[in-house]
Amino acid sequence: MNIPATRRGDVVDDYHGTKVADPYRWLEDATSEEVIAWSEAQNALTRQYLADLPGRETLKSRFTELLNYPKYSVPSREGEHYFFSWNTGLQNQAVLYKQKTLKDTASLVLDPNALSADGTVALTSQYYSKDGELLAYSISASGSDQQEIKIRRIVDGSDYAETIKWCKFASIAWRHDNRGFYYDRFPEPGSVPAEDESRFCKVYWHTLGTPQSDDQLIFERPDAKELSFSPSISDDGKYLLLTVWQGTDSNNRFYYRPVVSGDPFTFIRLLDEGDANYTFLGNDGPIFYFRTNQGAPRGRIIAIDTQRPECENWQELVGEQEDVLDFALIVNHQFVTVYMHDAHHVVKLYRLDGSFEGEVALPTLGSIAEVSGKPEQTELFFSFTSFLYPPTIYRYDLIDGSLSRLHEPVIKFKQEDYETTQVFYPTKDGTRVPMFLTHKKGLKLDGQNPVLLYGYGGFDISITPFFDTNALLWLELGGIYAVANLRGGGEYGEDWHQAGMLEKKQNVFDDFIAAAEWLIAERYTSAARLAIIGGSNGGLLTGACLVQRPDLYGTVICQVPVIDMLRYHRFTVGRFWIPEYGDAEHNAEQFAFLYAYSPLHNVKKDIAYPPTLIVTADSDDRVVPAHAKKFTATLQEANSGEHPILLRLEMKAGHGLGKPTSKIIEEESDILAFLCNQLNIEIPASLASPEPQA
Repeated sequence: MNIPATRRGDVVDDYHGTKVADPYRWLEDATSEEVIAWSEAQNALTRQYLADLPGRETLKSRFTELLNYPKYSVPSREGEHYFFSWNTGLQNQAVLYKQKTLKDTASLVLDPNALSADGTVALTSQYYSKDGELLAYSISASGSDQQEIKIRRIVDGSDYAETIKWCKFASIAWRHDNRGFYYDRFPEPGSVPAEDESRFCKVYWHTLGTPQSDDQLIFERPDAKELSFSPSISDDGKYLLLTVWQGTDSNNRFYYRPVVSGDPFTFIRLLDEGDANYTFLGNDGPIFYFRTNQGAPRGRIIAIDTQRPECENWQELVGEQEDVLDFALIVNHQFVTVYMHDAHHVVKLYRLDGSFEGEVALPTLGSIAEVSGKPEQTELFFSFTSFLYPPTIYRYDLIDGSLSRLHEPVIKFKQEDYETTQVFYPTKDGTRVPMFLTHKKGLKLDGQNPVLLYGYGGFDISITPFFDTNALLWLELGGIYAVANLRGGGEYGEDWHQAGMLEKKQNVFDDFIAAAEWLIAERYTSAARLAIIGGSNGGLLTGACLVQRPDLYGTVICQVPVIDMLRYHRFTVGRFWIPEYGDAEHNAEQFAFLYAYSPLHNVKKDIAYPPTLIVTADSDDRVVPAHAKKFTATLQEANSGEHPILLRLEMKAGHGLGKPTSKIIEEESDILAFLCNQLNIEIPASLASPEPQA
């Protein structure tokens, strides 16, 4: 394989007295002609290699067939209508509809497929007015986190003239009188230094039908430029609420004021210590309800009387339990709580005084993927899914306790031939870690099964059972799909999260390596037939495990990865992750542990690295593609073996947000073909298409 030549630079940085070479610093400049030429050459090599793999078109055909089933979102009742998204199967983007009753024929609200010819403009969020007559919606192009907000009249589908710009991760709070809404945004480009364009978040008031230039500044904290603000309005319409956050720190703050206020800029800082996570659930007049881990790492529900807000006056309504309180909401004036029991969901109901009412029986071991309902409504909608169970929409009646299916996908896959089990394995320090295994029934433990091991392990994100069409095809090819619930996630509460962050990040890699070793020791597979996969923070995971234990895997898939742990905070919103990872530039102690595991800085020469496919996208403005490019160049130079180290660069795509179906099909087909080729999995001339299974 003719790997394109990569120029080595002579950049050397001094980190607290340690000299660190960065020979591929020049690859960070995405606008450079040299970088563009290098990227195109690498991509051309990879695309040709993947296109020539035997069986790729067969895999693509079967993957497309598996993906071609109707996909519905959970309906949301807004005013007199239910709103939901529906993808008929292979549409690039799901389409937004409304219906008066759940049995009525749905009518079109917004089709994002009409916004671009190639499906790369996506509808990323929707905010409805209280009466359901107006819709503020954000759109994103080419997978960017940058959003533009537009406003639609539901009755006739026409849009107002104004467009709200300079938004990223923005929230919208409609006033109940429909005069307009509050929203948060960052500074206009050019109005602040480039490095501050994702700092100095501000909250504005927008009057409907006026240009953005007339919007009124409502709140800012110039004294704390790293803080961001997400506005919302209480269900009773009386309070404007601000959730105050800093990067990816799970601890947050909470401010509020009356919507109608003599001084619109003055907010009451109800919770301003940043000592825990507080999620506002609703209110009963001045009584505010929160889900929090304050004093309870696994979560609890409290009531704060805003007229007596001191901590000693807080009332605990639902106390901490052995299971983790994953999320909660108020429907029918009662708490609907979703707990994690060993990384899968359980739904419990409580009255607002904290008394237990019962559980909602779920179909099998799985996850609540999406939920909707409001305090004054008597119906709860949720999406339930698992590894073999595509997202199915349910309606739960909180009056009579009945559970009914609204939309049940029909897929061309024999679910009854496969099973999911949960195992627990010891990691390096003896910690007991759960892992889900999905495979064909009657599996033989002969050490020869191909295994695809997935993990994430970070940012308090819990990996509960999920449905992945790619995994179905992997199962049909005789593979085992393994998902490890690593420390750094939230599966066992804040303690589990903190055990995998900052100076304890190595625990996450140890957990993942231990999962691979356990699968081999228990004769599920062998190192030659074991592949690992992960994206974003999971790309950091696979990158670190690749350089720490290159002998342990037959193939590595590293997607949109965070790789340069000494400079990640310098790119776009990378500094948001400092609470999770640390800051090598400004903190000597944090430099020491980041440098110790940073994948880019731990690649060793004269090592035969396993076959590696590094996947990124040109428009990724969350984890910039420079990480993947520098890692590719470093591995290619150091690799002493014959296995391919390839960079797949997607064009007009980002970190994954709003990626069109057509691009998903191509990317997943490439990954599957690469896995099969490197793990010696035989691909049949044609893959069977069983009768659809409900």
